[in-house]
Amino acid sequence: MTPPPNGSVVWIDGRLVPDIEATVSIFDRSFLYGDGLFETVRIHHASLLHWNRHLARLKEGAMALRLRVPYSDSEITGAAQAMIRCHSAREAILRLTLSRGIGRRGYSPHGAEQPRLIITVQAIPEILPDANDGWRLATSAYRLPCRDPLTRFKTANKLMQVMARAEAEEVGAHEALLLDTDGHLAETASGNLFWIADGAVWTPPLSTGALAGITRSVILELAPRLGLQSGEKLQGLAPLLRADGVFVTQSSQGIIAVTEVDGTPLATSPITVRLREAYWADAAQSGTP
Repeated sequence: MTPPPNGSVVWIDGRLVPDIEATVSIFDRSFLYGDGLFETVRIHHASLLHWNRHLARLKEGAMALRLRVPYSDSEITGAAQAMIRCHSAREAILRLTLSRGIGRRGYSPHGAEQPRLIITVQAIPEILPDANDGWRLATSAYRLPCRDPLTRFKTANKLMQVMARAEAEEVGAHEALLLDTDGHLAETASGNLFWIADGAVWTPPLSTGALAGITRSVILELAPRLGLQSGEKLQGLAPLLRADGVFVTQSSQGIIAVTEVDGTPLATSPITVRLREAYWADAAQSGTP
């Protein structure tokens, strides 16, 4: 199936349909309660970047939510590949959305027996023109709950991140910096946080409420290959301002340098450039065609 002239194709519950015909019930639990999961996967050179890691996190999250994945790995992979072909996508974003489906009224998931899986392909979000050399962050008033087992997955409820980003944009920042309820660095609204100190690469532990990011895990593996120490560390905001370099990781963009936090300029590090180059070199070998 090929996309219609003025629209795109969506894979929904086993079928490829024009996006204008793809509908979800107003009684769907992902719409009503955020009762679902999603994965954002980079399409790079027409391949699915770190695809197996994304599938593994989706299944792990589904198990945590007691939510059944209605298709096998091979079926989902085939559907994703069909979407890439339909869109002739070489550089884009593929999103998997898994909902518990329609159930009885109320919070109880009992009776919701038909989960739904939707796959879309969209253009890569543009980094603002003045952010090409790095992002400005603004610390959010919202706090991630420490040791929350659900924050490590991409649940369909991201209201805190939505509001944090709104705060940041109101003060002219590109992205929001989130602390946990104990005051430690956690993540940004849309990515994982890293900083460089004395030649070592650090990121907050998942106990802060940070997402178990796919790109985060790749960077923690790549750094030792470059002869760099890497690991997790609990850290407050003040030491971040004195770091040798700070960057954010996302599946969609890879590595984005941070140049400013709350109006304070940050140092830049050549290690950020080395990691970015190594990341995209590894990406060329890590895609699922």
